[in-house]
Amino acid sequence: MTTSSAGAAQLPVDRASIEHRLITMRKSVGQLDSLGALDSARLTADPGAGLVIERILALLYDLAAAVNRTALPGTPTASFGAAEKAGMIDAELATALAPADGPHHVLVQLCLDTEPEKVPAIVEAARSGYREYVRQVSDWITADERVRTAIPVR
Repeated sequence: MTTSSAGAAQLPVDRASIEHRLITMRKSVGQLDSLGALDSARLTADPGAGLVIERILALLYDLAAAVNRTALPGTPTASFGAAEKAGMIDAELATALAPADGPHHVLVQLCLDTEPEKVPAIVEAARSGYREYVRQVSDWITADERVRTAIPVR
């Protein structure tokens, strides 16, 4: 167990639980990569691809929100700000993963039928954002563990 420091609050953090979620997130980003090129023609010809994309993005969002809430309980969208305040992720990434227009999976849902040409950019933003999220949270866990083990036990 490690602790998070969101302001004055000290919450126990289940490192193993976070690491398991990060493993699933890495695999999910890889699944997005494996879908290959996405364009309007592909999404029209293969409507199932859009559903798969939306589901993977929803899973990534839910997993990140669950990890974030270990820093400070709250809504999924607010959890990205809490993760930034706790030092888990930087402010730029917190903003990127909680777009003002709504989560990436919701944006994909909205665009699939009306503006499929926007889907590839949404997916790329999410893919790079969640890849960076996994890196930053992994670094945070590692750094926190080093600090904890460096403190002498009396």
